[in-house]
Parts: sequence; C-alpha cells; structure tokens
Amino acid sequence: MENFDQALIYMKDGHYEKAAEEFINYINENETDPIGYLNFGNMLATLEQYEEAERFIRKAIELDEKLATGYYSLGNIFYEQEMYRAAQTQLQEAILLGLDDADVHFLQGMSLWQEDHHQLALPYLLRATEIEPEDLDIKFQYGLLLAQLDQIEEAEKIFKSILADDDTHADALYNLGVVDAFREDYQAALDKFNQALASNAEHMLAANGKKNMEALLAEE
Repeated sequence: MENFDQALIYMKDGHYEKAAEEFINYINENETDPIGYLNFGNMLATLEQYEEAERFIRKAIELDEKLATGYYSLGNIFYEQEMYRAAQTQLQEAILLGLDDADVHFLQGMSLWQEDHHQLALPYLLRATEIEPEDLDIKFQYGLLLAQLDQIEEAEKIFKSILADDDTHADALYNLGVVDAFREDYQAALDKFNQALASNAEHMLAANGKKNMEALLAEE
C-alpha cells in the first residue's frame, strides 16, 4: 500500500503528477484491486479529465460490480458534464448498493432538480440534510427546493435555521426577504434585503429586491 498511500498524500497536497505516478505504480502491482483504479479516476475527475477518469472508474467497477462508490463517482462525472439522466442512473445504483451518505443523496436530488423533477428531488435532498444537518449548503438547497414547490412555511423554517448557525448568510437572508415580500410585508422584506447586502454588497438579487421594496413602500 506504500504507493497508494503516497499517492493520496501527493493528491491532498495538489502534487497531481507525482500522485499519478504513484497510482500507476500501485495499479501495475495490484491489477485486480479496484481501489487503485477508482482513486486514480477520482483524481482525474478532479482535474476535469472526464474521459480518462470514466475509463479508470469503469475498470474498478468491472473488477467489483458492487462497488457503490464507483457508481457514485461515475454519477459525479456525468453531473459535472451536465449529463443529468446518466448521472441519475449511476447514483441510483450506488444508493441501491447501500451507499447512504449525504453526497450521493444530495447529488441525486440536484440531478433530478436540474431536469425539473422537483417532487422527485425532494426526498433525496431531505435525506442529505438528515445525514449532514450541519451542512448549510445542503440545507440551503433543500430550502430553495421547498420554496420552488410552494412549501413556503417549510422553506422559511429552513432559512431561519440556517441563520441560527450563520446570521450573515446572505442567500438565506435574501430568500427570507422574498418570503416577506410574498406576504406583502414590504418593510420586513426591505430589512432582510438590507441585511443581505450588509453581508454581501454584491448580492444583485438583494439589491434588486431592495429597489423594488423601496418603490412599493413609497407608493403606500
């Protein structure tokens, strides 16, 4: 495992050429071990060398047809190339094989969302939040999807829970402002948009929201 461990160290440090050499050495010495092919493929995917990455990951799956992480890695490659239907097939296989971590559920939910399958995406994003409740990025996307499905009160709860962990989260503040505007509470919406801009002065949606709320309040 010396070559493999050294490859991981090089990869972590960003020394990809050296990592590649160690992975190749490991693969040459362990031709029937899928883990070498899988990790080298994952590194190639990180470098956006998707065609080569897919070839090595498929070799890993050929050696172990129940390698759930291999199917996840293929799903990730396809997702990054906006091949969402192909991504869904691979990610679902990973889940069926027992992979139950936040990343696979999140990516499956997002791949379904990208094709406007909002209702189908919902349970995957929910599961991702259950596994990683402290991951604010996952939680935020789940909140957005709830809002997309007109589950406004549930979305509001999610955005508020994000602010409980990070009161400067500009996107959560903006979306709470949208909720206030939806309820025609224009002053509350304006306050949220101002808070979002205080956290991120370049938040264009919040700036536009602020402009609209100021116009509406001026008419009252």
